[in-house]
Amino acid sequence: MDKKLLRRQFTLQFRRGNKLNFSVAMTAYILQVFVNLMISWLLQQFIDTSAGIDTGFSLQNLIFLSTVMVALLTFCAALIYFTKPKFISKAMRQYKDFAFSELTRKGIFAFSKENTATYISAFSNDAASIEQNYLLNIFNLVLESLLFLGAIVMMLCYSPILTAAAIAFVLLPVAASFITGNRVAEAEKEVSEKNESFMSVLRDGLSGFSVIKSFKAEAAAIKLFTESNKNVEESKCRRKKLGTVLQMLGTGAGLISQFGIFILCAYFAVSGKDGITPGVVMIFMQLMGIVTESIEAIPEMLANRKSAEALIDKMAETIYSNTREEGASVPAVLKDGIEISDLCFSYDGKEDALKNINFKFEAGKSYAVVGSSGSGKSTLLNLLSAGNSEYSGKITYDKTELRDIGGNSLYDIISIIQQNVFIFNSSIKDNITMFRNFSEADVKNAVELSGLSELISERGENFLCGENGNGLSGGERQRISIARSLLHKTPVLLVDEATAALDKETSFRIFNTLLSLGGLTKIIVTHALDENLLKKYDCILAMKNGVIFEHGTFGELMERKEYFYSLFTVSQ
Repeated sequence: MDKKLLRRQFTLQFRRGNKLNFSVAMTAYILQVFVNLMISWLLQQFIDTSAGIDTGFSLQNLIFLSTVMVALLTFCAALIYFTKPKFISKAMRQYKDFAFSELTRKGIFAFSKENTATYISAFSNDAASIEQNYLLNIFNLVLESLLFLGAIVMMLCYSPILTAAAIAFVLLPVAASFITGNRVAEAEKEVSEKNESFMSVLRDGLSGFSVIKSFKAEAAAIKLFTESNKNVEESKCRRKKLGTVLQMLGTGAGLISQFGIFILCAYFAVSGKDGITPGVVMIFMQLMGIVTESIEAIPEMLANRKSAEALIDKMAETIYSNTREEGASVPAVLKDGIEISDLCFSYDGKEDALKNINFKFEAGKSYAVVGSSGSGKSTLLNLLSAGNSEYSGKITYDKTELRDIGGNSLYDIISIIQQNVFIFNSSIKDNITMFRNFSEADVKNAVELSGLSELISERGENFLCGENGNGLSGGERQRISIARSLLHKTPVLLVDEATAALDKETSFRIFNTLLSLGGLTKIIVTHALDENLLKKYDCILAMKNGVIFEHGTFGELMERKEYFYSLFTVSQ
């Protein structure tokens, strides 16, 4: 999709259901421009009246008009107070909501290939920059532009010659400011990229804190942090320098204009040419001040707006990269089974992790996938869950190719229990239901089957689990994961090394719970070769070097005394 069309999808979120707040606030800004220009005119009238020049207005008239202007300014300020913050708040909320909503449409595999620090930066620092340099700039840019045009028109009415001279003074610096604006956008993007890297290093340092301490790698961690911190601060410094250059150019233009025009005004006033009165000199200088301020502000505002647009483009490009086309909708059932035909897969395009696998997982049966490290167990499960679509051969669910099944339909068919269970910093119940509404009977049944009854009776269903479940044990987190899957009521349950980090007793209880569940097709990758558990599987697949070396029941495989027999014997 075209970059501008992608950006438009995001910028439309600023105005969706927000037009009234925007329109009222913008109207107030426009009225404010008129009042400010009128105040300049009133000052000229006051000065000329005080100098004894007939202006056509009495002092009482001018005082009354001044009171009206003050009242109008107060009215404008009140309108802006009530509407502008509402517009900004709703615009940013909708922008981030839309971005996150679009992000959740990505497939698991696409997201797993990306750096989460990119999104953390986009939703925090980049969003703050967009709020400041894009949304707030809309009002400031309109205000400064209208003040600039209004001041020029009034100056032309007073003296076309002086106005032409004023414009000539500032043309060159303004052009230089606009040219510099492109570099500001590039610098803003560089700041964003360096900040992503910094966020990534910070996240790694915090999540891997225990590893850093246990291996005494503090010095290396500090070095990585300081280097990344240095890079991001240096890029911010370059961005600030460019902003300073823009400001200096604008300030220089203002000084040149003010001194030049002041000298011309003084010359015309002394010589009595062109009807220049003391009041006209005063208002001309004030209007010139408005023009100068606008000249200082507008180029930087435009440059900042351009840099904000670059950040919006970056957000859009990141979210819409690696997206998976939505496939067909299929029933949330598994009647026949999952069939794999001539399945091959490689991570690097050179060496196959899976080689010509052919197998059928029949609906309603339990399967264990075992093998040594690197045999392809987790890779196989990852492909079954649509973790990667870049395989050759076929994977079909009830004769429908997996790549043709839409994401929403697929996750109505399968549930996944992994070794690392994510727990929200919310209640036990919320983590079981995943914030959805289920009947009390269904929740109670899932709690009992997953073995969570004792935990809930002790702590209550509203017990807060802590950040990523740090208030729970590993076994409790896994049982919550099982309860989620039971509530989800999918016909297929995929389990990947779910108890690898748990003690033997806890592991046994969890697997025993899973194998006792009826009516499900269960495919379980496991390293726990417990005879009592293995006998409960309908079939065991023993994988070696990316192939299914042998398969059968526990008794059949033990009688053959081949690869599985060796694995089991060594593990005892």
